Amino acid sequence: MPNPIRKKTSSPALWAGLECTLNRVGDSFHDQCARNGHDLRLDDLRIFNELGIERLRYPCLWEKAVRLDQPNQADQYDWRLFDERLGALRQLNLKPVVGLLHHGSGPPFTNLLDCEFPVKFARYARAFAERYPWVQDYTPVNEPLTTARFSGLYGVWYPQQQSDKSFVRALYHQIEGTRLAMLEIRKVNPDARLIQTEDLGRASATPGLQYQALFENERRWLTFDLLAGRVGKLHPMWTYLTRAGIEPGELELLQQSPCPADIIGLNHYLLSNRFLDHRLQDYPEVFYGGNGIDRYADVGAVDCEAAELPSVLSILKETWQRYRMPLAITEVHLSGGRESQMRWLHEVWTASMRAIEFGADVRAVTVWSLLGSFDWNSLCTQENGFYESGIFDVRARGPRPTKLNEMAAELAKRGNFTHPLLDDIGWWRTSLRNRFPKMALQPTQAKPKLRARRRLMIAGNGTLGKAFARICEQRRIPFHIFGREHLDITDMRAVRRALDEHQPWAFLNATGFADVDRAELEPENCRRDNVDGPAIAAEACAEKKVAFITFSSDLVFGGGQNIPYVESSAVGPLSVYGHSKVQSEQRVASAHPDSLIVRTSSFFGPWDGDNFVSKMLHKLRHGQPVITASDVRISPTYVPDLVHACLDLLIDGEKGILHLTNDGELSWSELAELTVEVGRRLQRIKGELPAQLLMGRPRTHMPWQATRPHYSALTSERVNILPKLENSMERYFFESNLSELFLLPSNLSEERT
Repeated sequence: MPNPIRKKTSSPALWAGLECTLNRVGDSFHDQCARNGHDLRLDDLRIFNELGIERLRYPCLWEKAVRLDQPNQADQYDWRLFDERLGALRQLNLKPVVGLLHHGSGPPFTNLLDCEFPVKFARYARAFAERYPWVQDYTPVNEPLTTARFSGLYGVWYPQQQSDKSFVRALYHQIEGTRLAMLEIRKVNPDARLIQTEDLGRASATPGLQYQALFENERRWLTFDLLAGRVGKLHPMWTYLTRAGIEPGELELLQQSPCPADIIGLNHYLLSNRFLDHRLQDYPEVFYGGNGIDRYADVGAVDCEAAELPSVLSILKETWQRYRMPLAITEVHLSGGRESQMRWLHEVWTASMRAIEFGADVRAVTVWSLLGSFDWNSLCTQENGFYESGIFDVRARGPRPTKLNEMAAELAKRGNFTHPLLDDIGWWRTSLRNRFPKMALQPTQAKPKLRARRRLMIAGNGTLGKAFARICEQRRIPFHIFGREHLDITDMRAVRRALDEHQPWAFLNATGFADVDRAELEPENCRRDNVDGPAIAAEACAEKKVAFITFSSDLVFGGGQNIPYVESSAVGPLSVYGHSKVQSEQRVASAHPDSLIVRTSSFFGPWDGDNFVSKMLHKLRHGQPVITASDVRISPTYVPDLVHACLDLLIDGEKGILHLTNDGELSWSELAELTVEVGRRLQRIKGELPAQLLMGRPRTHMPWQATRPHYSALTSERVNILPKLENSMERYFFESNLSELFLLPSNLSEERT
């Protein structure tokens, strides 16, 4: 047996990995490293190395090694990509854990049900080892059991089968492929190590389905049991495997020539733990499943307060007690707000340290999804652009470090990381996890109080301030919100007192003079609220070393161009309001150079009626005409999207001027038409809206006091992180509960499908 990686210590090492799934659906291959841009950026490896990680899980996938001019020919490889990347890793002295298949089914000439799959895969492993004999650590096949489930049992990935027979065959071929691959690799490098990964989530169930949960909880060990040659005639899964088509001789071969993992790698996610419920009526059909005997809903245990939600510590202990082999957490990733991502990594790291105290040999924790991931909400079956950021966010000119980057570097260097947002537990440890209220088996507990001592300070309780407060509560970000009656930010002494009393980690200014037309009549009031207040608050925050964020507008621009403005575009305001925002930006940046100044535009949101979209719908509902500017082009912004993005960016420590609007530009008239189109489509309303209800006019015909630029659309040269406008508009209707109030007056005849 080769020497183990890193002897047991009081804390785990930090590894890292990038989401590299290359799965197949039908005839289409979905490649994460192509989508996140890593294939085109060699410099990524340098910035990964700067984290101080000990090892990097790195993909050298079979499908990408085949020659593009001969994709159906075995043993014909193009090594240029891997030569470049592995050569760079050697120069950096960053040790790779090489993956050869990641939720894939191989090149076009094979698949998981091909009886020659193990031998073909082993030939690739041998060729790879001969090319790179210095590589010591391998994960030949990532998560064989999980891949077999989605490919052979659920029909999600290629070859998209749905039977126990195809599931066990796909699993066996991956296990035998791993065994043969390591045999071939070790012929080249006898010291090569197998770091085998799998998801070991646990199942719980309602009483009548306990038998199925017991089966699921035994089946989850098959990857490690099969490789270790543990599946004999007395093994609980022997009968299931042989009845489903695995020959006894195939299992005996694994017993006679086992290939146990040198390190058992656990990939654990919030949705890894499942809950099985016979009460189908309480769930959407998408969760329906069955075993041929009973029909039941299969949902994430994290979504049900009544379900068992095993801790990472309990799974580490359970795995250690079963195998007494070195362990590593080989993927740590969570989608969602930055504070949740941080809390999840903190929970897993802490669990690993406690497992070491318990006596388990935990070697490493792996921060996963270095570059984020795409479309895992559809299990990588579609390319809808749904992105989850990771240690870096690739929705920029280059990978942008998030707060997780700093956290990972500190864990690698010191084994510890502190932040005020880590004073509180993640939402999955609270009653907020109860996604399906009908299915609760016990009364919902009171929501636990937020425990953080240092909070986010929000100045302003208007539309924007209240939206931040609402979403902070949803995300369990502790906050204080102040209306003007409690905090006047134009009063330096009042701001300093508030900072001394509340000791915030960040200050968010959501105050301001928002009426563009009234500003022409009240320029001094506009200046006080939009210029003096933010500058005073920024100066006070700079004194206390408190992060500061404030908001500006698209009206700092004069409309002299017909392409979207970026952060470096020259300003040229046309109105008193626009001038006040330019001055505010300048004074805030001078007072607090690390401030984040967000330019945004044309709010609409679901929680109040004081915005263009909500007012328009109200008028249409009552049969009143809506007149809009047809020649003024803007970039509308959905308030919840803006708030979520700002909170993430504030936590990340971003600074400077940044444009944040939803992706898309259109005129006010086109915005009205899009709103009507989306709303009617969601309600399946046929027919045309009467033309007299929605009318476009030139801006010169609008009753505006202030001059508006004809063009003020925004985009960003730094980041583009808000969703497409149409996607946001759909969510607006669901989140504002307007579906039953919608568009048409009752005296207009419409046919619904």
